[in-house]
Amino acid sequence: MKRAVAQICEADPKFIPIIEASPLCPIGINESKSTHFESLVESVISQQLAIRAADTIHARLVTLAGGKITAARIAKLEETDLRSAGLSGAKAKTIQGLASAALSREVDINKLHLLEDEVVSQQLNSLWGIGPWTVDMFMMFQLGRLDTWPTGDLGVRRGWEKIHRLKEQIEPKKLHTRGDKFRPHRSVVAWYCWRAVENK
Repeated sequence: MKRAVAQICEADPKFIPIIEASPLCPIGINESKSTHFESLVESVISQQLAIRAADTIHARLVTLAGGKITAARIAKLEETDLRSAGLSGAKAKTIQGLASAALSREVDINKLHLLEDEVVSQQLNSLWGIGPWTVDMFMMFQLGRLDTWPTGDLGVRRGWEKIHRLKEQIEPKKLHTRGDKFRPHRSVVAWYCWRAVENK
């Protein structure tokens, strides 16, 4: 990771202050304690929600599932159960579809870590309600992939703008091309963009 950080600083020295003021990026270093299914459900819950709200809904869902979120346990729950935990109708449908896909092996969720990034994206994006943001978060924080570039994430864009002192908001398409020089460490760049937003 230190080598990746050094290469990022060399590619764009404007990252040096935020990197020096932040901890070392943990992506690809710290192993997730969640199963792939649990991680995907958590990502779906987190879509467009504040961290505290997402954590509350996740805790309720864990309780509904009897202490552990698994595909089999989620499949036994009704949509009304999921809605009672605070999930929107769309998110409830997405999580139910995810459970169904896991149980039927439409997507072999337990083996996603064995697949290339593009294949992971294709398989997960084929499921209803699973979009690029959810896939990006899964690949970064569950699979530890170091070259994911989540330009659709508002926090990444705001962090980039802050680091580069931009007066106007940057569009995802434009940021996507700006990330090319950081390959194969774009996940790390995104992580430090988030730190820039947090850094007051």
